[in-house]
Amino acid sequence: METILELKQVVKSFGSLTAVNHIDLKIKRGEKVVIVGPSGSGKSTLLRTMNFLETIDSGEILFEKEPCGYVTRGDKLVLDSQKKLCALRSEIGMVFQQFNLFPHMTVLQNVMEGQVTVLKKSKAEAKDTAYKMLDKVGLPDRSDVYPVTLSGGQKQRVAIARALAMQPKMMLFDEPTSALDPELVGEVFDTIRSLANEGMTMVIVTHNMGFAREVADTVIFMEQGDFIAKGTPDEFFSSKVLHPRISEFLDKLL
Repeated sequence: METILELKQVVKSFGSLTAVNHIDLKIKRGEKVVIVGPSGSGKSTLLRTMNFLETIDSGEILFEKEPCGYVTRGDKLVLDSQKKLCALRSEIGMVFQQFNLFPHMTVLQNVMEGQVTVLKKSKAEAKDTAYKMLDKVGLPDRSDVYPVTLSGGQKQRVAIARALAMQPKMMLFDEPTSALDPELVGEVFDTIRSLANEGMTMVIVTHNMGFAREVADTVIFMEQGDFIAKGTPDEFFSSKVLHPRISEFLDKLL
């Protein structure tokens, strides 16, 4: 499978803290990569660099084999134009922990907004796509309500529908169930599982080891900005790759 997204020696620091430490990563088209690790290990920061929501200090990001997201000015790496970044973000969809829906817009309007403003679709075309995506995430009957009336699981599924409406080539999920009550987690994972079965390329940050074992092609353990281990679910969860730190981490979650 060809590589769709590649990170080369990516570094991101906050003051003296290096959140992402010279990371190399290739994500193949159709691959499901799950990143796990303790809180504060750099997982979410790494995900945000893939969507250009965090500016990297050094390194290179390639999307479909082309360098993207940055231009060099003098000896500095700076973000590319907002127009180009918006186009990239439409192809690399992202779903956040906190949904980030517009409270003053209906569910349908939330799913239409990016299509109209970024993709420049007509309202009629955007509405048609929005209805299809809401049906895809199991919410065809909630199009005319406002986010305040939805459960957390429903809000997250609307957020997924909104990202899918942009017709992305891959999706990033940043702990998509961490803000949900336990009984609502399943409906969101069911939606993500369905996308995985359709062949969507995904990078998922999660603490749910059962989901990681089931969905991932590749599991990565991250700590203090570094990749400590990487392998298939069978390799990762077997004793062959477990060193004491990973074993300690898994013992708390399994």
